[in-house]
Amino acid sequence: MASAHDQEAGMASLLLENPYYGYRKPRDQLRSSLKNVSDLFVMGGALILESTVLLRWLEREGYWPLGMTGISMGGYMASLAVTNWPKPIPLIPCLSWSTASSVFTTGVLSKAVNWTQLEKQYAINSRYEEEIIKLLEYCGADSFKMGPKLVTNVDEHFHELSEDHKLSVSQCSRVDGGRDCGGATDGAEHLLSLGSSVGASFETLPTALGGYNAHGRRTDPAECCRPSLHKESISFMKAVMDECTHMANFSVPVDTSLIVVVQAKEDAYVPRTGVLSLQEIWPGCEVRYLRGGHISAYLFKQNIFRQAIYDAFDRFCVKYPNLH
Repeated sequence: MASAHDQEAGMASLLLENPYYGYRKPRDQLRSSLKNVSDLFVMGGALILESTVLLRWLEREGYWPLGMTGISMGGYMASLAVTNWPKPIPLIPCLSWSTASSVFTTGVLSKAVNWTQLEKQYAINSRYEEEIIKLLEYCGADSFKMGPKLVTNVDEHFHELSEDHKLSVSQCSRVDGGRDCGGATDGAEHLLSLGSSVGASFETLPTALGGYNAHGRRTDPAECCRPSLHKESISFMKAVMDECTHMANFSVPVDTSLIVVVQAKEDAYVPRTGVLSLQEIWPGCEVRYLRGGHISAYLFKQNIFRQAIYDAFDRFCVKYPNLH
């Protein structure tokens, strides 16, 4: 699909619809509101795999040069895909940043999270504190190295998923299918291995890590009302989100000079305070700031997005004229 602007620049666009969006969303999902924390991780893992397949197909069909871009979550997903592409490629993420943790814990969208349910699950299930936190110490490691080990950990305990956890055979098959997708990159495996085990909001995260029954649960109702519970739940959510979505946990793109990031100075949806910047994670990339917020930038600044796309492609053509 190509717009009038694309045609003027001699470019074409192939649009990938995210899992859980449009025609790909579950029937019981309300619009784009993801039902489970895990859905975001599964979405990322699937998109890495699908983007790799599409890029390889475009290469075989003779299209060149190739690049990736997106706005908001689309920009973040484009960034994920490029971290797992083994060649130099232009990347133009617009209105996205280095991690999804701040989006769901401090940004505007944090108000849409069902914290009451998550706090209840966190209070009742002691394994969040006792076991899951240990898995989150990997933050900052390379996703290619991290993926296989986490897949092994999940596989070792997979047989213990049973009626105690109300998982049907079809659900178990879907989880295993996410782990072994036949050629998925390790970055995708990392997201899928953790994502497949954080279903039903937080609830089934411990089940993929080992047998768990009523004897392991907190039963004191007062636990659900302890003063620090909200802060603990937010901290846990931030840690899980950083583990699975922080760009520092994924490989650095082959040539960061081909990355042009476009950010809004007053973006309340994607807070940049307190998290690593993309310049720190991807040395050599360019960040362009525009005036306005998330919505106003999306509605009125698309000419700036297009210019960034043209500039990134021009850099590629100058730097790699024979890479085809």
